[in-house]
Amino acid sequence: MSAPQPLETITILGSGPAGLTAAIYAARANLKPLLIHGGQPGGQLTTTTDVENYPGFAEAVTGPELMEAFTKQAERFGTRFLQATVTKTDLSKRPFRITLDNGTTFETQTLIAATGATAKYLGLPNEMRLIGRGVSACATCDGFFFRNQEIAVVGGGDTAAEEATFLTRFASKVHLIHRREELRASKAMQARVFANAKIQPIWNSAVEDVVGESEVRGLKVRNLLDNKISDLNVTGLFIAIGHKPNSDLFKGYVDLDAAGYVKTVPGSTRTKVPGFFACGDLQDHVYRQAVTAAGTGCMAALDAERFLQETE
Repeated sequence: MSAPQPLETITILGSGPAGLTAAIYAARANLKPLLIHGGQPGGQLTTTTDVENYPGFAEAVTGPELMEAFTKQAERFGTRFLQATVTKTDLSKRPFRITLDNGTTFETQTLIAATGATAKYLGLPNEMRLIGRGVSACATCDGFFFRNQEIAVVGGGDTAAEEATFLTRFASKVHLIHRREELRASKAMQARVFANAKIQPIWNSAVEDVVGESEVRGLKVRNLLDNKISDLNVTGLFIAIGHKPNSDLFKGYVDLDAAGYVKTVPGSTRTKVPGFFACGDLQDHVYRQAVTAAGTGCMAALDAERFLQETE
């Protein structure tokens, strides 16, 4: 772990696919990047078991293994790593000022934010224990593993409707559990749900807990009208109640959309603050895949390199 210099050329916040790809490109450009691991080194992929859709891996690779490979590659080219939490950023002028949780402050000429987004979970007693073992917040990532199985999706918005519909490609039945008697999703998304014979809505209900020792074996579901709890035999639970982008550090400096995602100039990772670049799930609320995050990490490093050349 390397301490920051008084003035860094390029600092990267976040060590998921976006941050580590940015580090690889920046290091190969001899920019000597400093990458700061946040509270979850490796990002959301470290909570995933098998990853089968990342290009270049003919066989499944676990999320932690994939992130370890990213890290070693970035390190080989000279990336310096620091395990710390950033508590404050000052983007009002360049160089930007970064404050760490141990009180250390330093300045950086450019900053790449790859702090990602955090999936919202239900807060169930066994939920976090079974993440990657049947509990998931990404249908696109994990749906394939539930072929011909009965699963459940929690939520009532567009995300839940879209994920439930997508999961019917694999699952034999998808139970859509919602607290109300009607969905909040758009009319078009609702029409898709109700037209799909594989989707079974469970209205006025909430999941009380996940059942299973080493993997999901069922759910405890409470009916909110009569308060009765019943068992639902499923092997997977997909939480589709949204994500929260980790953008609090940058509020007041950059433009955020209604959900808190950082707005970037279309076709780039540039923001309205010159020298500050956003990549990965911090600015992408549509795809949220490891490969797309890595792609924007590459873009951010190239954008930062060009910015430095122009300003010099």
